[in-house]
Amino acid sequence: MVEQRALTIKGNNVGLLRAIVCDVLVSTPFFEGIQNSTFPSIKVQGLWDTGATGSVITKRVADNLGIKPIGRTKVNHADGSTETNVYLVNIVLPSNVTINGVRVTEGKLTEVDVLIGMDVIRLGDFSITNFNGNTVATFRTPSCHEIDYVKIINDHNQRQQIKKYLPQPKHKHRKR
Repeated sequence: MVEQRALTIKGNNVGLLRAIVCDVLVSTPFFEGIQNSTFPSIKVQGLWDTGATGSVITKRVADNLGIKPIGRTKVNHADGSTETNVYLVNIVLPSNVTINGVRVTEGKLTEVDVLIGMDVIRLGDFSITNFNGNTVATFRTPSCHEIDYVKIINDHNQRQQIKKYLPQPKHKHRKR
């Protein structure tokens, strides 16, 4: 059985977040379970981006890790398309959620050094809530069941409709 892992990113009462950003540890690739501190790694900020098909690291991250490209590929982005380097890395998210062997492209990012794309997000379940005006994002891997807000709401509304037609219990007052 595969071990489940999960993380939660909270806005910590700062209100609604405009972006989901968290600490990310990027390292040279290694297999989980190997206890060896000689793997180069760097802790940076990562942006969760459901509009990105793949994950991205900056040249600064690649240079800091001393990794060499495993190839090149064409990527499409807001400014058009570019041919760029491809690297193989491990990504360690909060709560030690580790994604091994991620093929990332090199890109120019502002304010963060990693873009967490759908190649990582699709490995599990990702949900964002804004209850009481505070953003909470949560991710678990692997996926363990479907979350369908429409079904949840329809079931809730149906139960509320049924309750309207059920006889209400009469409260008896006891004399002491």
